[in-house]
Amino acid sequence: MSTLKEIEAAILTLPPNEFQQLMQWFFDLDYQPWDEQIEKDIADGRLGDLAQEAISELEAGHFREI
Repeated sequence: MSTLKEIEAAILTLPPNEFQQLMQWFFDLDYQPWDEQIEKDIADGRLGDLAQEAISELEAGHFREI
């Protein structure tokens, strides 16, 4: 196994497209547990009230473009 310093040095030598692929992989890895928790909360019905509140606010015109 490589040391952190060796990994860092190797990352710095990556071509831009491979660096972007690595960044995307880290991003996906970082958010995976959060995504799984959201899916579980949806399946358990924990977000239904929040979703309905958001829909009601939208239908009432209480929103702004971002």
